[in-house]
Amino acid sequence: MTLNQLQYFCKVAEFENYRAASTALHISQPSLSRQIAVLEEELGISLFDKKGRGVILTKAGRIFYEQAAKIVNSCKEVQSKMIEMSHGGGKIDIGYIFPLAGRFIPHRVRSFLDLPGNESIKFSFWQNHTPAIMKRIESGNLDVGFGGYTDKADLNYFPVETQEFVIITPESHPLSGQQEISFEDYARYPVIGYDRQSWMGIHTLALYEEFGVSPEITIECPDEYTILSLVREDFGIALIPRTDTLDEFAGIEVHSIKGHNLAHQIYMFWMKDREQLPVVERFIAYMKELTYSQIDSESASKIYLKDIIHYDSFDL
Repeated sequence: MTLNQLQYFCKVAEFENYRAASTALHISQPSLSRQIAVLEEELGISLFDKKGRGVILTKAGRIFYEQAAKIVNSCKEVQSKMIEMSHGGGKIDIGYIFPLAGRFIPHRVRSFLDLPGNESIKFSFWQNHTPAIMKRIESGNLDVGFGGYTDKADLNYFPVETQEFVIITPESHPLSGQQEISFEDYARYPVIGYDRQSWMGIHTLALYEEFGVSPEITIECPDEYTILSLVREDFGIALIPRTDTLDEFAGIEVHSIKGHNLAHQIYMFWMKDREQLPVVERFIAYMKELTYSQIDSESASKIYLKDIIHYDSFDL
């Protein structure tokens, strides 16, 4: 049984006439009749009964048509999607860390879709921690990810955003009113940290060790929004990147880190040596172009969080 035979069968069933079906299929009537006869012989059943100058489906033919039509239609849909993808259309599956959900991802994707020719492109969005996103990239469930950096050799990395690290306190805190806070003063108070198995949790703990401080981490949280909410209610203070979410919160104060220009770099990553759909390649190129136009002139003076940890000590 071939796909052509299924297509021929469905066309005869629709027209109930061999001549009309052969004309629509652009083949000769004898050729069409032979293909249907071969199909009936293979199945061991009659698919059509004669009716005047035409034909009608037998009971077995009606049952067979229900399934054959689904197969033919599915093939047409697949072919249509492949043609769409080859011309730059299709769907892009992206994953990103929580701090990018407020503005960065929605704004970048919207600006990409607003470009001429991109109107029909679809996106799916998935939020999680960096390690989970990377696993989905490697399994093929995501095309592109946005998060922290690890040393996975099977991924391509491209920096797309730099975020300054700041210390946040509630407005009523003893450290309020200070423009800068040292790590030594910071470590004297209860701290709200990240989940220690997350990218940010691993790296901030390494940061404290690097600078010789051991703050008491009283609560661990999955994302900046939760941390900010707890700081505002005076559960502790925190070290976080300056994200879009920070601008939405009242009741907290933002302080620079005294003596250090510390930054968190967000990366776009995707699989090496994996052929990407044209639309995915176009999105990656677009994100790179946006980044090139927004190069951070102070990057040379920054200490990046990714540079203070030896990755072979962790299973990411």
